[in-house]
Amino acid sequence: MGSPIPDAPKPDMPAEQMTLTYYDGTSRTIYDTGVERPYPDGKLIVSRTDLDGILTHVNDAFVEISGYTKDELLGQPQSILRHPDMPKAAYQDLWDTAKAGKKWHGYVKNLCKDGSHYWVYATVVPNVRRGETVGYTSVRRKPSRSKIEAMQAQYADMKQNEEG
Repeated sequence: MGSPIPDAPKPDMPAEQMTLTYYDGTSRTIYDTGVERPYPDGKLIVSRTDLDGILTHVNDAFVEISGYTKDELLGQPQSILRHPDMPKAAYQDLWDTAKAGKKWHGYVKNLCKDGSHYWVYATVVPNVRRGETVGYTSVRRKPSRSKIEAMQAQYADMKQNEEG
């Protein structure tokens, strides 16, 4: 694993300050403004990671919506975008599926650098070279509003039942 993810900058608007603790025990301070950014019409958000989930490629749409620069993203764990509303079980399912060599689909709420958030419908696939998984590619597209509403309720229920 690389170095811990840096704390998020304090936004210029009111925001709830929280500490997120990751699966590896590291933690960081984040801010949640509760403001949703609209998914950019007609664009796909694409990124690639290594086997440990460290970002190795991000496209312009990813940079634009996340609010981070390309240099701030590359070399960081994909979890730099983790929103506190996302249940641990959703990420566990994603990683278990991808590490098993299978394609994963799901809805994800991501946190932007400025404390706002955006929803995506993500597809994650293993990158296989000469029969060996060398990393993962994620392609995100615009989710439907009704699916976002359904997932907000489902994820809230899942978060309530989480340990720790």
